[in-house]
Amino acid sequence: MSQLGSANVLPTTPTTYIYSGQRAPVRRLLRKHESLLLLCQVALNCAVVATVLVLCALFKLQEFSSLYRLLLVIAIFVVLVVYPVFGVYKQTDRFYKMALRISLAWFSTISILIVLAFLTKTSESYSREIIIVWFLAVATIQIPLLRLNYLAVAYYRKKYTKPINSLVIGMGRTARFFSSKIHNNHWLPDKVVGMVNGYDVEVPESITKQLTFPFLGEVQDINAIIQQHKVKRIYISLPLKHAAKVEKLNEKLLDSQVDVIWILDVSDWNLMNHSIREIAGMPLLSLNESPVNVSRIQIRVKHLLDKIIALIMLVALSPILLAASIAVKYSSKGPVLFKQKRHGFNGEEILIYKFRSMRMHDDTQVIQATKGDDRVTKVGAFLRKSSIDELPQLINVLQGSMSLVGPRPHALAHNAFYSDKISKYMARHRIKPGITGLAQISGCRGETETIDKMEERVKYDMEYINNWSLAADFKILIKTPLSLVSKEIY
Repeated sequence: MSQLGSANVLPTTPTTYIYSGQRAPVRRLLRKHESLLLLCQVALNCAVVATVLVLCALFKLQEFSSLYRLLLVIAIFVVLVVYPVFGVYKQTDRFYKMALRISLAWFSTISILIVLAFLTKTSESYSREIIIVWFLAVATIQIPLLRLNYLAVAYYRKKYTKPINSLVIGMGRTARFFSSKIHNNHWLPDKVVGMVNGYDVEVPESITKQLTFPFLGEVQDINAIIQQHKVKRIYISLPLKHAAKVEKLNEKLLDSQVDVIWILDVSDWNLMNHSIREIAGMPLLSLNESPVNVSRIQIRVKHLLDKIIALIMLVALSPILLAASIAVKYSSKGPVLFKQKRHGFNGEEILIYKFRSMRMHDDTQVIQATKGDDRVTKVGAFLRKSSIDELPQLINVLQGSMSLVGPRPHALAHNAFYSDKISKYMARHRIKPGITGLAQISGCRGETETIDKMEERVKYDMEYINNWSLAADFKILIKTPLSLVSKEIY
């Protein structure tokens, strides 16, 4: 018998239904969660920008002309686009983070308006005094208003919002972390009353001792627990591999008059730069994605800063580069620069430059330099020890094949050797290789004569890719000079 007519078959994609002889509208798979607080924040920011501009224009010109009305419309539009990009409306318990986000967003808004005025040749039509005072006034007012917003929300929650008794099903690391976060977040009304075991096995005492909230029992007793503790919201923190169990649990709770929310726990998976987004109302969970695709704006800023800093360094270090070139030229026969093919972004082959530190030899088989290696010249030993031999890679940075900070590129032969021996080894190439990196400042420099040493280096490279940020790059650049002295560089 065909299953098409079965009542148990549910549509898994957006579907158009026929009812009462009419075609119903297509419904999104998921709907966005609406937030009154978000609307208030957007309105407040727009009101501040508008009010200050109107007051500045009236004070200076005694009128609010059509020219400034046009500026106001464009400014509000830019604010609506730019502020979400900088995460202004993403709530956080740390006030300084919110203050930094909103300040950067406003600075970017003004920068965009100035560029637009320049391109349209209308910059001379506006009073510089009004624009400067407007910029400074909004920048100054936004921060205290943000603090008042925080205090007002906290007061409103305490005075007028009834706490929502919440329950967390799951005992894993993600469940324990999440329960503390929502309970202590003053933006949320959730009050965690306890946690429930969502698995079919008994919970070890070692786990229950780590719980911040009371252990209330097993999932089969969920209805009794809901009634006893007057639970109104349930968070299910079970890994994706337990999706069938989550589905059955949701069916069971449909008549319990409680909100049911599933926390997508992927903590036991091997992920890289995972993120969640939405297309056409369907949720997308990125399990493995390059930072180049996840953080496009910041990556472009990184690449621009790479080239600016590399150019400055080439000019500033030109005496050292010249001296090194002369020393290499007269230390032994051969070219000053050593060129070698290595893997770059997405595994593409690139040609990197280094000062030649070895005597000319047959390099058909790539062998790492070791202690007492007779191929290394005296000048080369010094260059390798001080990492001066890597400085020509600033040219690679200018060419765009490398970055200042990133996983160090290895010889093609080394990649072929380690790729099937170390998990996630080739995933190092999901971002541009760098002259320095997290592995290098963490002590993983020099010879990797054992698999364990290379695994340690890969571990740091993956940590860098998963937690990449511009701030992290600057920290690595600052720490790099302190890590140059190493006993294991040959």
